[in-house]
This record gives sequence, structure tokens and C-alpha cells, in this order.
Amino acid sequence: MCAGSQLWLYFGQSAETSDFIVDCLLAWWQAHRQDYPAVEELAIDLDGGSAIRSNRTQFIKRMAQFCQTTGLKVNLIYYPPYHSKYNPIERCWAALENYWNGALLTTVEAALQWASNMTWNGIKPSVQLVDGGYQKQITVPKEELEAYEQQWQRSEHLPKWDITVVPN
Repeated sequence: MCAGSQLWLYFGQSAETSDFIVDCLLAWWQAHRQDYPAVEELAIDLDGGSAIRSNRTQFIKRMAQFCQTTGLKVNLIYYPPYHSKYNPIERCWAALENYWNGALLTTVEAALQWASNMTWNGIKPSVQLVDGGYQKQITVPKEELEAYEQQWQRSEHLPKWDITVVPN
């Protein structure tokens, strides 16, 4: 996550899932909301990863719950396939991969240490390890999903790529 001149990297030891991603976002917001007292809306750049696709039922549910919990409006902006070069987070990951190029990341501690020491655009990241396991392939039943989808406002022109999630 990158906001202004700050960078936060969250690492997990489990699968990358919708739950992992939203849990990291919620942890970040709870730790830093006092730094952004006037913020009422977040804009989040996303790729087409399987855990965060705009039709992924668990992601729809969890983002709706995030907005309910925080009271924030969230604008999800998806980059089309093969456009990751325009996504700042993808450029950050590329810098990290270049930084630890050739290093043997044989332990979690080694990976965290390398990530803590890299810089991206002159910024040293805050690195956090997220404990716990995350179950893959959770599907929300259609009747339950309908309530959460009401919070998802899809763009008329780009419904798959531009979505605003609002609290009820």
C-alpha cells in the first residue's frame, strides 16, 4: 500500500485470498486512519488477480463489509490485462524483485529483512508479516451476495474496471 510518501508491505505465509487482502487493508486503515482524518474515500489500483477480481463473490462481500466497518467509500480501479506497467504497486514489486535479485530467500525472516531494507522512489517501506492461514475458494451464496452487491456501484461505461463500493 502506498499513500503519499509512505509505503507499507504486507507479507503472508498462506494463500493470497480476498480475505487476506481485505484483512491487510483493514489493519492498515485501523493503524493509520488518524493520519488521514479528512479522508472519506479511498482509491485503490488493482490488477486482475484472482483474489480481487470484480466478480469474485468473497471479494465483493469483504469489500462491502470493509466499507460498512470504516464508513469509507472505496473506488476500485482495475488495470486491464497487460497494463501492469502503469500500476504503481506493480512498479514497487518490480523494484523489490530487482533489489533481492539472486538472494536466497530461504526463510521468512530473510524475505522480510530484504524487503525492509529496499527503497522505492526514495521510500523505505514499513514491512509487516500477517499471521494465520487463509482458506482458498470461498464462494458466497447468491442470496447472501445480493445484499453486498447493492453496495457496489459499477461504472456505466466500464462496469468491470471502475467500481465504487459505498457503505449502507
